Amino acid sequence: MIPSPDLTGLDYHALNAMLNLYDADGKIQFDMDREAAKQYFLQHVNENTRWFGSFEERIDYLLEKQYYEPELFDLYDFAFIKELTKSAYTRKFRFATFLGAFKYYTSYTLKQFDGKRYLERFEDRIVMTALLLAGGDEQLATNLVDEMISGRFQPATPTFLNAGKAQRGELVSCFLLRIEDNMESISRGINSALQLSKRGGGVALSLTNIRETGAPIKQIENQSSGIIPIMKLLEDSFSYANQLGARQGAGAVYLNAHHPDIMRFLDTKRENADEKIRIKTLSLGVVMPDITFELAKKNEDMYLFSPYDVEKVYGVPFGDISVTEKYQEMVDDARITKTKIKARDLFQTIAELQFESGYPYLVFEDTVNAANNIEGRVNMSNLCSEILQVNTPSTYNEDLSYATVGRDISCNLGSMNIALAMDGGDLGRTVDVAVRGLSAVSDLSHIGSVPSIENGNDKSHAIGLGQMNLHGYLAREHIHYGSEEGIDFTNMYFYTVLFHALSASNRIAVERDETFAGFETSKYADGSFFDKYVEQEWSPKTGRVAELFAKAGIAIPTQAAWVILRQLVMEGGLYNAYLQAVPPTGSISYINNSTASIHPIAAQIEIRKEGKLGRVYYPAPFMTDENREFYRDSYDIGPEKIIDTYAAATQHVDQGLSLTLFFPDTATTRDLNKAYIYAWKRGIKTIYYVRIRQMALEGTEMEGCVSCAL
Repeated sequence: MIPSPDLTGLDYHALNAMLNLYDADGKIQFDMDREAAKQYFLQHVNENTRWFGSFEERIDYLLEKQYYEPELFDLYDFAFIKELTKSAYTRKFRFATFLGAFKYYTSYTLKQFDGKRYLERFEDRIVMTALLLAGGDEQLATNLVDEMISGRFQPATPTFLNAGKAQRGELVSCFLLRIEDNMESISRGINSALQLSKRGGGVALSLTNIRETGAPIKQIENQSSGIIPIMKLLEDSFSYANQLGARQGAGAVYLNAHHPDIMRFLDTKRENADEKIRIKTLSLGVVMPDITFELAKKNEDMYLFSPYDVEKVYGVPFGDISVTEKYQEMVDDARITKTKIKARDLFQTIAELQFESGYPYLVFEDTVNAANNIEGRVNMSNLCSEILQVNTPSTYNEDLSYATVGRDISCNLGSMNIALAMDGGDLGRTVDVAVRGLSAVSDLSHIGSVPSIENGNDKSHAIGLGQMNLHGYLAREHIHYGSEEGIDFTNMYFYTVLFHALSASNRIAVERDETFAGFETSKYADGSFFDKYVEQEWSPKTGRVAELFAKAGIAIPTQAAWVILRQLVMEGGLYNAYLQAVPPTGSISYINNSTASIHPIAAQIEIRKEGKLGRVYYPAPFMTDENREFYRDSYDIGPEKIIDTYAAATQHVDQGLSLTLFFPDTATTRDLNKAYIYAWKRGIKTIYYVRIRQMALEGTEMEGCVSCAL
């Protein structure tokens, strides 16, 4: 063991590094990280903050210099804003970790235009976010401050970063676009990707409807170049529209597994791919119907169908039909050009590529659509594979103007901290405030540069309420991730959140006398969505989970309560077409001292590279030397328990959950294929990344190094 360190003269970075070294007694030095956070303020933040003599002086300055939106202050009495800010500061918030503080001041807080001085503390950013989302409603603003300062609810990065700033980007930074099989749609798709990327947005696009390589154009055979040139154009577009060099644009493309270009599509990610086709920065996703699994199970050929012919025969684009339902019919139809490959070869290729790059993402199309409550078909996802919504096509005139504006998708996200939400004792209130806050993000977002995005958002009011800190909460309560009690808690927590999210959306619909467009034809309107909740009683299967809810003072919704809610929704409607989506949660997890999403931890002491600062260490939330046994990492826990946990949550989430699978360095492609099949059978909707633990290099372990020894 290393000797006790001499802390004299250590700066915050050095103190944080002590977290990764055991002390003389073999203990993790958690206190060094807390001291690092303290010293970060004393040595850096305070020294680089612009101070003002009074609250009035500060606000006058920020308005005069055009740092804050003046229109926002017109919505409230100034005395209320001052009192709200005072109340936020009286909560005496402190960052629990150095990385949390560092992330906030590096990525979120308002700075002078020259970047040399900080103009906000965490409390100020929360107040500005609450004021914007409340839209002049003082009670809602107060409630939002309470939920955010407590850590129970955290808006996603684009909202928290930009709210209230005069020189701001969009409040939402995730978009989904579909492309149709014509040059006008392809051109508009690339233009829309440029426009959204310029505004800080990550964009996913569906290429399923594009005719394959060699398909006819104007009845002349072997003319189409297929999807690869479009992918290259998109990759270049995202590289060019890079937010003034602040960060690269981010894009993803999705393709149905039965598209004739599927193997070419996957080959673009091979490490030895020809540079003419290699795709380096664009993310890939495969839309996988049930029939693909069935064919692989039987070791049969799988047919690939020409989207050009399918659309001619069925009158709708390839992405809008169920391949599973129409498979044999299309096989037998001589009008549809088809080729075939071995189904198992496709799965083998996917596994090989995931070893190399972590791609492609997988969307289990039929599982997704069986759970879809809105009329229409889900045929793609987003960059993080948790957004699953119906889209509709646009049509264009020869000058590329819109003939009809379809409905594309934007992601209005924010997440709850499971541990702190349980501690709060009123889960219904937290969910209500979160749903109202996220609905405001949708209401405030008008991206006129891409009319299909604006139209989809305006009509659906879709939001994605997420969750984080599941592993942190379970470990704090001495429950192993993936255990019977862990899965039981996950089930009952998401079950309870769903009830309150629907209740909140129903209240908003009644208050505004407005529902999302298409409510009348949804499963909510006819009540069928509620069948599984009103036909049986849901309750904890373990005494420990019943005890946790009772201790927290949180009532689990009863069968009778669901009967009442069903009637309220059928009569009054819902404001939001979609309510829940669980994203990966990155930076917001750190500032909220949370484990990311509902994943298990990647490491007990996580190592991150943070720009010029270099290595920074982050301890798993609530971990102590006494409870470390409950902090097994993702690779040790293995894919099955992670899948089981996500399956418990998935049944209560109307969209998706960003599920990453983790494997040891001994894993084979067969192991990956078994995991896909297991996930599909368990009702998982999507798989995000696949991560393989990197083999440790011989001789790299250091005596007393926490992360080296794991």
